[in-house]
Amino acid sequence: MKIAVLGGLGLQGRAAIADLVASEGVEEVVCVDTVTDGAARLGGLTDLSRVRFVVPEGAIASVLGNVLAEVDAAIDLLPQPLMREAVLAAIATGTPLVTTNYGKAIADLAPAAEQAGVSIMTECGLDPGIDLVLYARAARQFDAITAIDSYCGGIPEPKAMAKPLCYKVSWNFDMVLVSQNRDSVMIEDGERVAVPAGQQHDNPFIHEIEVAGLGQLEAFPNGDALHYVEMLAAAKGLRRSGRYTLRWPGWSAFWAPLKELGFLSEDKVSGIGASPREFLGRLLGPQLQYGPGEKDLCVMRNVFSGTQGGRAKTVTSDLIIERDLASGLFGMSLGVGYPASIVAQMLARREITTPGLLNPLLHVPDEPFFDALARRGIKVAETVAWN
Repeated sequence: MKIAVLGGLGLQGRAAIADLVASEGVEEVVCVDTVTDGAARLGGLTDLSRVRFVVPEGAIASVLGNVLAEVDAAIDLLPQPLMREAVLAAIATGTPLVTTNYGKAIADLAPAAEQAGVSIMTECGLDPGIDLVLYARAARQFDAITAIDSYCGGIPEPKAMAKPLCYKVSWNFDMVLVSQNRDSVMIEDGERVAVPAGQQHDNPFIHEIEVAGLGQLEAFPNGDALHYVEMLAAAKGLRRSGRYTLRWPGWSAFWAPLKELGFLSEDKVSGIGASPREFLGRLLGPQLQYGPGEKDLCVMRNVFSGTQGGRAKTVTSDLIIERDLASGLFGMSLGVGYPASIVAQMLARREITTPGLLNPLLHVPDEPFFDALARRGIKVAETVAWN
């Protein structure tokens, strides 16, 4: 099979390409990126004999149609504003595509994808992605689910922490800051509760959880919990749910006053040509880089509570992915690139054929997916408690 990776020279793209090259049955990987030194960036990471580089002379959208027409599936790891171009090219060529971006932004393309008979798997990375397949697996273990708490975050290992943020960059720092301007939706006592972006770091839902080997981590709302639980038939009587980002304690206390003062505003400052959020990205990003011997940790926990056979039950799924120092690939890159690669291969082998805009919660077969992750060293630990 032949698989294209769009934006293949970014952090996640490099992980996806390395995994594809190492996967049985992948004959060629087409790396599409505007960066011209692709071989140097992938050198030492993987066998380049099966990687073909496509460097557009102009806008990347100009080559998407030709590239997608000659592959069996594609992975979209382009910046979010280019997702629509990638999906439109996939629809036009009938090429199955995986994107790690949120599907809401391209919801209007669902009818066209269905009519074209092409599968577009959205939200297929770490979070969202792995967690959504866990939702599907957990749903089969309950007659009714009453609570779902989802946690995920990228943090530095303890020895790599640097005050005062205790944070370093394992993906696009601008997007880290953008995510702090995201509204959240929680479910509390069976009711929808909105948490505006302005209150993300100052609200009653902020709390800490204990993670074995790490200690206390801070959780704050950062996502639309209602969007996903509506896909679960077993969760119709849900009483509580939240999607939370994890950080070392002190994150919200640091950002709450800065947000109140406008440091995360997207409004351009007169005479500067940048917004406060853009300025912070340029100022802080270079100071928060990992050293070659430092690891990032991706920590994920999903807690499902409900009933089965008339008894109360809680299922907890834990996952930690850490940086591979041998390759230099971050845990965050592996957590995004591996799921995208696995599902792209499923699409190429036509193991997933439903047309339209798809979601991992509904359309990724969980057993083969988690088996594939385990073979790559990413294993989910699950505990079951009966009350």
